[in-house]
Amino acid sequence: MIVKYLCIIFAALQAFTFSVFTNDKTQTVGVNQYEKYQTFETFGTSSCWWSQTIEDEETADEIARLLYDDKTGLGLDVYRYNIGGGEADNPDCRIWDRTRRTESFYVLNSETGEYEYDFTRDANARRMLDKAIEYGAQEVILFCNSPHFSMTASGHASGGLEPYASNLPKENYDEFVDYVLTIADWFVAEGYPVTAVSPINEPQWSWGGEWVGQEGCHYSADEAVELLELFAVTMRERKSPYKLSGPENGELSPAYYEYIDKFFASDILNEFCDTYAGHSYWLDNKLDLKTIAGDKFRNDYPGKKLEMSEWCELPMTIDSTTIDSGLYMANIIIQDLNLLGAVSWQSWTAVNGDGVMELKDGELVIYNRYYAYKHFTQFIKEGMARIEVMDSFEGSSQIASTAFKGDGETVLILVNNAEEAKNIKLFGCYKSMDVFRTDAVTNCEEIYSGRFTRGMDLPAKSITTIVLHDYI
Repeated sequence: MIVKYLCIIFAALQAFTFSVFTNDKTQTVGVNQYEKYQTFETFGTSSCWWSQTIEDEETADEIARLLYDDKTGLGLDVYRYNIGGGEADNPDCRIWDRTRRTESFYVLNSETGEYEYDFTRDANARRMLDKAIEYGAQEVILFCNSPHFSMTASGHASGGLEPYASNLPKENYDEFVDYVLTIADWFVAEGYPVTAVSPINEPQWSWGGEWVGQEGCHYSADEAVELLELFAVTMRERKSPYKLSGPENGELSPAYYEYIDKFFASDILNEFCDTYAGHSYWLDNKLDLKTIAGDKFRNDYPGKKLEMSEWCELPMTIDSTTIDSGLYMANIIIQDLNLLGAVSWQSWTAVNGDGVMELKDGELVIYNRYYAYKHFTQFIKEGMARIEVMDSFEGSSQIASTAFKGDGETVLILVNNAEEAKNIKLFGCYKSMDVFRTDAVTNCEEIYSGRFTRGMDLPAKSITTIVLHDYI
């Protein structure tokens, strides 16, 4: 106990010395564990558009292990399962990429002419879900890109015939709500850990017209709120054991703040939802806009949480096999944690060209983004609080950082984006430390485990996670 208190005093003196006497040339970094921000919840990924294409049992098992096993994989928490709009069953399907045509549980009975549910369908995707849970997925979020094509105005789940027009007639709102909740209730009854349903995806985009690359549906902010209110009221009536998530904004910039403001201006949604879900697209490295978005959310809606529920490099310009790809993703995660204050961070396609791995000619190729993601998912756990990083780096420094505090340990992640190595000195008082690194030749490997040491080199273009163990 005496050692613990001496360490607290020593760390405080170090922090004071750091803040007063450091200069531009001193590369010093530590944490202020008493300045706390959001409490972290989950990491996850999505099942689109790959899960339904995995035919081989062994490949499915290996993918699930790599994504969800806490010891040998990423240790992800959330599996986002797509409730497809049924374009694989639509005889008039306009989507040119067959991998983006989904198989639905809602099928037409040719004898009766009525739609009915068949939960034996979407077998490959369901198997992938089963394996994800087997390896450790704790939460399942059921999400829609579009209502089922039979409910839409155009007869397609790929959007309306005219851009920027909602493809779901209001007279079909009740049918769509019942459809989603019936499917969710089936999964719950089967024992799946469904924690939320998310019926809307990126409502501000045009979806449809001449562009039919995937399933999607446009909603104005008012239409999105009206539909989500109906979900909330119905879920309350049905005593649904899961939350309502949404509206999955495709971009969290001032141009689309209307969706956030009208969402929480709704008495129904403000009372029913404690979280707002949005995607981190089109703001990559735009630190000012992310800061504004984070500040707006914290200041205007205190007590509410922001979930970053989808991101991939868009458009893809970086070779996925290189450290540059991993660095890019790591920087975005840090920005979203630090600036947006996200309590959850979920990637888009796990197994695709823009994912963390890809199946090529029957072989699973692991991309550098996988190891970048692992620097966060393996070490930042549910219940950890983000804390302040104190450093002597200039504002234009090429070192990005974030830190989280849990029981007995602190996780410090440092990304060196520079073309040259950086020497740093850690301040603080800890019993021991473990260091993990990814660079051009190392893939999230442990490079040190032992007593706490202050001096450390950050190789050029590298990601370093330092787990600092307290004196207990």
